[in-house]
Amino acid sequence: MEGDGAAAEKAPAADAFATSQEEPTPSSSSSTKSPFDPCTSAAATSPGEILRALQVVERDSVAIAESYASLFSSLRIALSEVTSTSIENMQCFNDVVGRLQESALDAATKGNRYINSCLRLNEEMKSLESLAMQLKILRKNVDSLDLAVNRVLRLP
Repeated sequence: MEGDGAAAEKAPAADAFATSQEEPTPSSSSSTKSPFDPCTSAAATSPGEILRALQVVERDSVAIAESYASLFSSLRIALSEVTSTSIENMQCFNDVVGRLQESALDAATKGNRYINSCLRLNEEMKSLESLAMQLKILRKNVDSLDLAVNRVLRLP
């Protein structure tokens, strides 16, 4: 689409240069001047050719400006997409960190409860140790009593 416009824009320029090459007059037949010759004076080109050349330059300038506008628009859209993706990622990261923090706090609370339960159980076990010692002593006494009773009963 742009290539067709460029070809259409170049055609008037070619026409402008083609019309500037008039047939040489007998007085200037010895030296033919090119339209691109730097020695050619500005007065030698007609105002119509200058207008055509200015129109071509203006069309090219408009095409370049539109191209830059399109480029900047594309860049703005791409930057917007990247920024919104980054914002979404940061929000997701914040959610994950918040949940992780809640889970860590919950785990720490449960760990503290477990430690406290173990300490209470340890204290209870200490009291059971003394009870176990008392039971051992009682068992020895019962065994001694049983032996004594058996001796008394076996006397003939």
